Amino acid sequence: MIELFKQPNIDWMGKAKYFFALSLLLLIIGWSAIFLKGGIKYGIDFKGGTNVDVVFAQPPDIDKLRAGLRAQGLVNTEIQSIRPLGLSSSTSNEVLIFVEQAGQSDQGLEDQSKAKVLTALAATYGVANPTKPDFNAVTPNALANFLSQKDPLGLSVAAGDKYQTLAKSLLGYRDKVKNGVITNLGDLSQVNGATPAVISALQENYSLAPFAIQGVEIVGPKVGAELRNQAIRVTLYALAGMLVYIAFRFYGGQIGGSTGWAAKGAVGFVLRLMDRIIFGLAAVLAVFHDVLITLGLFKIFGFEISLTVIAALLTLVGYSMNDTIVIFDRIRENNRLLRKEAFAEVVNKSINQTLSRTILTSGLTFLTVLVLFLMGGQVLRAFAFALVVGIVVGTYSSFGIAAPLVVAWNSWRGHGVAAGTGTAAGNKTRG
Repeated sequence: MIELFKQPNIDWMGKAKYFFALSLLLLIIGWSAIFLKGGIKYGIDFKGGTNVDVVFAQPPDIDKLRAGLRAQGLVNTEIQSIRPLGLSSSTSNEVLIFVEQAGQSDQGLEDQSKAKVLTALAATYGVANPTKPDFNAVTPNALANFLSQKDPLGLSVAAGDKYQTLAKSLLGYRDKVKNGVITNLGDLSQVNGATPAVISALQENYSLAPFAIQGVEIVGPKVGAELRNQAIRVTLYALAGMLVYIAFRFYGGQIGGSTGWAAKGAVGFVLRLMDRIIFGLAAVLAVFHDVLITLGLFKIFGFEISLTVIAALLTLVGYSMNDTIVIFDRIRENNRLLRKEAFAEVVNKSINQTLSRTILTSGLTFLTVLVLFLMGGQVLRAFAFALVVGIVVGTYSSFGIAAPLVVAWNSWRGHGVAAGTGTAAGNKTRG
């Protein structure tokens, strides 16, 4: 394997206090923002309500849009600009309007919320002729039926198939070339088959709104609450499963040679059990630390927690745990070989020996998710952000949090040196 570092000799345990200080700082900043700014920001998956994707002919005035929504009674709304990469939010023509559902009934949620948003948009931005249907909102079937009835091409017989194709071409031009909003029906003359007669028929019978609804996403409030509770349970179950797995895999990783700890009874049993499962506890605490820091940074940067973000969090749980297991495995191997060295030194050497592997695997994965974050678009941005943060925090927590926790516990228990693990060496005291 390629080695980035030739026999590094870094005193990681001597620098553990800096890692703990950094983690404490990130936790304080992140969770202060959560407590002081209204808690974790949940997405539509967990809050329940309607997400309406609206594209405008011109970049909308967000304050004007918000005022228009409030004028129609939509007080509990959130507006988020969807901006192309590299452009400021003021240049965005597309926004997401989230309408929170206050009640507990899911019935009619989609129709009510969409109708209210449409009413607010029409009242705020106006429509040239509200008595005519909006071409920017027409569907292919509706447009094909209209053209078949008007028959501007004079086809008469077998006009249906021809107008179905023409309708798809006209709306394809609207959606793909004009991004869903046409401001002048005369522009449709560029479409193959759109004769002056067709354009004239459209101008006489359709109006143009300066906006169009690209999509509507609905989640009922009851479903949202259930999803939120299930997401919390799934994350906790994952952490519990990791604890059991690591504790079982490294069970017996007791550090021998105790001094002054002859406690008996329940207290003694608990301490001896902790000696044996400390690797598992340290790994789970480190992963829990990764999740808490990521949630805090989500609040600071204004990202929402959605189902895809939960998937990202569970991914980083597994990724961080994998790094930790690699280091712990090397610690276990070195315990059997370096019997005369202090446990802290064994841990330092184990981390140094796996450092190249850690940097290579984590670095390559980080570059991949960074590209996904920068160029993956708005939909994937929160998901990618969770992975970017999780990989960085999860990598340093493996050697900066998990390993020092094991060393700290062993030091507190009065164990100065380490004994090997497993049946071959786990019962021998290192002196």
